[in-house]
Amino acid sequence: MQIGTTIRAIRQRRGITLGQLCEGTGLSQGFMSQVENNKTSPSLATLETIADYFNVPIAYLLLKQEERMSVVRQSERTFSMYRGIQKIEHLAEIGGLRMSITEIPPGIPADRETNAHEGLETHYVIKGKLQVGQGEDMYTVEEGDTFSWHASVPHWVVNAGEEKAVLLIIVYNENYKKQR
Repeated sequence: MQIGTTIRAIRQRRGITLGQLCEGTGLSQGFMSQVENNKTSPSLATLETIADYFNVPIAYLLLKQEERMSVVRQSERTFSMYRGIQKIEHLAEIGGLRMSITEIPPGIPADRETNAHEGLETHYVIKGKLQVGQGEDMYTVEEGDTFSWHASVPHWVVNAGEEKAVLLIIVYNENYKKQR
């Protein structure tokens, strides 16, 4: 864990000198230098003191870089096709949480082919009219509606409208990161 690197980055980003940090926390410069160079690990009490000084949650200091805030620029998004007809734009991903937007042409898919995979899904209908189903449940949803399900149970989505339907989809799968 590179806690010291995180502390130094926060300090430098805010224009705080090592001396100012030590004065504000009551910690010695020698100790803080070792912490920032990852040569020693601070206790939880010391981390709490440093976090309070920076006014950040202690958990932030413990996160690895890949666990922190992630930004995906519009130009960096990736696209894929589902069954060759349904465009999926991948918006964001962190841990086991993924978000995407999908466009479904009218009448697609015509066969109500089911899909099933691990995780939980929540959908927000941005545009269009859809028939959605899982097991014996079937609903017609329209712009502004949401629906959710356990994705391991076979489910289907059909565009029941005259125009392209657009869905915002959020999928959580705690094993997703491990599967990659």
